Amino acid sequence: FHFLKDGEFLLGGIFSFHETWIVREYNYTEKPKPRECIVSFRDFQFAQAMRFAITEINNRSDLLPGISLGYKLYDSCGSILHGVRGALSLANGNEEVLVSSETPCTRSAQVQAILGETSSSACVAIAPVLGPFHLPLISHFATCACLSDKVKYPSFFRTIPSDLYQSRALAQLVKHFGWTWVGAIRTNDDYGNNGMATFAETAQKLGICLEYSVSFFRADPPEKILNIIKRIRQSVSKVIVTFLTPNEVAVLITALSEHNVTGYQWVGTEAWIFDSKIMAMDKKHILDGAIGLSIPKAYVSGMEEFMMDVRSLNTSGNQLFTEFWEELFNCEFNAETYHKRCTGTEDLSQVDNSFTDMSLMPIFNNVYKGVYAVAYALHKILKCNKTCQTDVNLDPHMILQHLKNIHFQTKEGEEVYFNENGDPTAKYEIINWQPTAQGTVDFVTVGLYDASLPADRQLTLQNVSIYWAQNSKQQVPISVCSSACSPGTRKVLQKGKPVCCYDCVLCAEGEISNSTSTTCVQCPPDFWSNVQRDTCVRKETEFLSYEEIMGALLTAASLFGTCMTCVVACIFFRYRKTPIVRANNSELSFLLLFSLSLCFLCSLTFIGRPSEWSCMLRHTAFGITFVLCISCVLGKTIVVLMAFRATLPGSNVMKWFGPLQQKLSVVGFTLIQVLICVLWLTISPPFPFKNVKQFTHKIIIECAMGSDIGFWAVLGYIGLLALLCFVLAFFARKLPDNLNEAKFITFSMLIFCTVWITFIPAYVSSPGKFSVAVEIFAILASSFGLLFCIFIPKCYIILLKPEKNTKKNIMG
Repeated sequence: FHFLKDGEFLLGGIFSFHETWIVREYNYTEKPKPRECIVSFRDFQFAQAMRFAITEINNRSDLLPGISLGYKLYDSCGSILHGVRGALSLANGNEEVLVSSETPCTRSAQVQAILGETSSSACVAIAPVLGPFHLPLISHFATCACLSDKVKYPSFFRTIPSDLYQSRALAQLVKHFGWTWVGAIRTNDDYGNNGMATFAETAQKLGICLEYSVSFFRADPPEKILNIIKRIRQSVSKVIVTFLTPNEVAVLITALSEHNVTGYQWVGTEAWIFDSKIMAMDKKHILDGAIGLSIPKAYVSGMEEFMMDVRSLNTSGNQLFTEFWEELFNCEFNAETYHKRCTGTEDLSQVDNSFTDMSLMPIFNNVYKGVYAVAYALHKILKCNKTCQTDVNLDPHMILQHLKNIHFQTKEGEEVYFNENGDPTAKYEIINWQPTAQGTVDFVTVGLYDASLPADRQLTLQNVSIYWAQNSKQQVPISVCSSACSPGTRKVLQKGKPVCCYDCVLCAEGEISNSTSTTCVQCPPDFWSNVQRDTCVRKETEFLSYEEIMGALLTAASLFGTCMTCVVACIFFRYRKTPIVRANNSELSFLLLFSLSLCFLCSLTFIGRPSEWSCMLRHTAFGITFVLCISCVLGKTIVVLMAFRATLPGSNVMKWFGPLQQKLSVVGFTLIQVLICVLWLTISPPFPFKNVKQFTHKIIIECAMGSDIGFWAVLGYIGLLALLCFVLAFFARKLPDNLNEAKFITFSMLIFCTVWITFIPAYVSSPGKFSVAVEIFAILASSFGLLFCIFIPKCYIILLKPEKNTKKNIMG
């Protein structure tokens, strides 16, 4: 123990007042050699911060009134083994003599809590040792997330945030600037390995990939450092994320300077990003533009003045103070003639070195808060009001329990408390290294990170210009494996490479991607992708309309057929008393002409945008009118056959085929079709349907049949009547008659059947609106066939050969 102060209650401290390795004289090209421990100014500063807090508490009347705190400060000399030994010594007071008896280990602890150690690896070793003693260990700078495990480290607390939050913050910071392809360098210890593991895990979730991840320790052989330099040079990434302690950063800077490796954007942790000592070592400005996280700035009134009063450290026979004084003023008390001699009266105000540098005030403040946390815990245990109950049986376990629940404010207004893991609230400043005209570097705060806020508001950047690597104040460095895919393309991973390396491939038809998505998404059913594949446009709807040429031609043909039918009907009505009209069953002829006109007109229902009513009307109207038409033709055919049979002697058959029977047969055949249509419309009627499967780039608006059985039943019944009519007319075609109507009926039914037989495969194979056109064509063709074959020959005789329109000629 180098520094002691008696008190009613003692606080222990473990600091590395000496360094084992001389980093600033370290040459990476040679294997480092162990040297005698030299004085570490930084840990002297930490010790001064602890002494200041204890002195301030002893002078207060509202906190631990009437109680004096003392301290025992142990030098671990940068060795984990020494640190563990010091912790055991502070725990049981057995620092001088080793005794085989168990007595020294069973008595109460010599201190109420221990402040320290600075490094995570040291705390990882010390904390489990102190756990069974229930002796709190409060660190000011050990950030390893592993120390939050209360099962392994039940008595560990810290006043600096865990690297769990820092690692996540670094990942968010990297993501914010669009860096998805980065390198990673870490210290090969608990701090570096655990911190980088958490960063890599978070980075992966944010779509960030590590091109390489290497580790080293300051005592590693030169070949390993050279391999890291080579790896950096060969890399594509221009951003390097580090989890390094200042010692490793110093080694790395030396190697990078030797090989003139510059132009990389460094991202650092609080371990070195705010370290003026590292800045002073960076002679070639390799780290200029570095950005990283730092403990928020802090100010503790009176601390700087106290820390500068180094004479108060002097105690009789304290060899460490002598070493400290000689190192501080660069002199020797027993100097040779060629070296500066110490007088003991040197003025610290004339010195400018790392001890007088107050840039680490946030860390000093962490030591300060740790001392106060123990003081407030003691205050509660001792039930201090105006005085404290010193007769309380103080058990370290009690302090441990009260530390978990403390919540107080420092004199500067900062709130101090620990969560369930013994960690404080994570808050960081984002620091940027900005070179000045004088050749120095300013640590400029450019943003904040607060882990207590919602995820989308944790990281905020201030309106401050950031200085980037490569002497650029404007352009953010680009560090990606593959550039972002443009809208209309998707990522295709490159074989054997991380997810950040990909090729951009055009989206398939019907899929799009925009600037916010990395994969192609299917357009809605009514939409299709444009040529650029970046927008879904509404599909073109297709149906047979009156405006297009095909629809207009079919409409004209339908109206022409209707007009012709009307003309024929007028001719027949005008010459209704002539023999040729009377001989061909004028009533059925007029009914047939009427049904033909309906057949021509029903084709119009197939043109235009399908609707619920038009879909039901078009097929039922077509089915009923065609059955009416075929029924009339069938009636005329039967009359022809029966007329010749009636001429046989003794035949009385015509009484069954008189005008009334003919009309009833037509009505009967038609009613059957009406019944089929009613059943079809009742059970499953046709309906308008958007066919998006037949064509990918357009929507076919068509009439779905509803029930296919109903549709084919309608067609089948028409075909059955047509076939029956054809067979009967075929048998009557050679009957002796000058104007044998059966011949024309046979030919018309042949055309009718041929059209509808060829209609079936044509209809099934025709795409989109052409299937509707095929159906209309079949209706018109069969209707024209009936009109021309049955009525045009008669009109020819009536109008052009009136001499044949006589009873004699017809009977002959």
